[in-house]
Amino acid sequence: MPSLSEPLRLPCGQVLPNRLAKAAMTEGLGDPFNRATERHVKLYRRWAAGGLGLMLTGNIQIDRRHLERPGNVAIEGKQTPEQMTALKAWTSAAKAGGAQVWAQVSHAGRQTPKAVNPTPSAPSAVKLALPGGQFGEPRALTGDEIQDIVNRFARTSSVAREAGFSGVQIHSAHGYLLSEFLSPRVNLRTDEWGGSLENRARLLLETIKAVRAATGSDFAISVKLNSADFQKGGFTNEECLKVVDWLNGAGIDLLEISGGNYEQPKMAGLAGIEAASEEKVRESTRAREAYFIDYAAAISKVARMPLMVTGGFRTRAGMEEALTSGATHVIGIGRPLCGDPLAGKRLLNGETQALPSYEKTLRIGPGWLGPNSPLSLFKMINGWGAQGWYCLQLIRMGDGLDPDLRMSVLQAFQRYASGEAAAAKAMSRAA
Repeated sequence: MPSLSEPLRLPCGQVLPNRLAKAAMTEGLGDPFNRATERHVKLYRRWAAGGLGLMLTGNIQIDRRHLERPGNVAIEGKQTPEQMTALKAWTSAAKAGGAQVWAQVSHAGRQTPKAVNPTPSAPSAVKLALPGGQFGEPRALTGDEIQDIVNRFARTSSVAREAGFSGVQIHSAHGYLLSEFLSPRVNLRTDEWGGSLENRARLLLETIKAVRAATGSDFAISVKLNSADFQKGGFTNEECLKVVDWLNGAGIDLLEISGGNYEQPKMAGLAGIEAASEEKVRESTRAREAYFIDYAAAISKVARMPLMVTGGFRTRAGMEEALTSGATHVIGIGRPLCGDPLAGKRLLNGETQALPSYEKTLRIGPGWLGPNSPLSLFKMINGWGAQGWYCLQLIRMGDGLDPDLRMSVLQAFQRYASGEAAAAKAMSRAA
């Protein structure tokens, strides 16, 4: 009967001091050259005081041409002394409280904003079905480019180890590149990288193999995987279970279960503009707080590695129930740490029995403009405005300020959009 405070030994030999993890959240604190900065140090120093057992960074990209947003950090190969010093300062600050600290390594694929790259790479030339024109027309990768991506994941992970990270998380969820390869809706290839599930999973499995060879057996390797895309024609839960079976033989140390993508943002507890597939989040899952815990319970019957579930957890009772059930071994928390960086410590020491929640305040207008509004414009403002609100809190903490919990969702929507545009222009000038 594990508790939140109980340590967890991973297959690689690393020990997590407790079962609470800071989930990966995009920071947007990189400079115009996509390098780590003193702002990362300030932010992670605050989180380090929160008593967490594991901290995952936001997207660290393997290719500066394919960012999730302009402020991402990118590690493309051997670092200059100045770059390595900045990365080491980041990891040192994050480890100050005793947590294991892992770099989430990623390639944004077709979800690269047009302001960063108007023709991003993808498995096939299938454009995102989103309004607003923020994403360009993708082009299909060549076989040589796919092999280069495998090599880039390995090089970035090797640099992460040198910089002091004790592990990496390979991002294969949320519609980014590795997740795109898994999806038959996006991956229309007819070569060895497409078609059958075995072929669609090849890039993920080859990436894990290359990262392990580059980092060694005592370095933690995690994978973030969708339980399903929740889209018609997308990656299904049945396919997920088969991929997990293959991951059993890949030598990973922790599997994080999530779901959805930009078109169907289930990872944020939001509904997409299109109708979801029949694999909807069950009522029992919502009653137990976590978005994906029922899927994790099914996956736990197949998985031989420890599992992590992120999304929706708010109470200690709900977390303890999830651990006791065996559906997960690690509880991931994200948004509560944007408003209260010490929320995990308060939970672990019994000062509170619940994490803070800000969702009810992040809505505009009367109820008919809420999250279930049939008007997609207001759904988008609510959804992306809330996302911007959380991102802006991280930027404030990176600047040495406290979170601003009085900021409205409309203010956040405007400020976030303006800030991203300015960061994209600065990055373009630096290119």
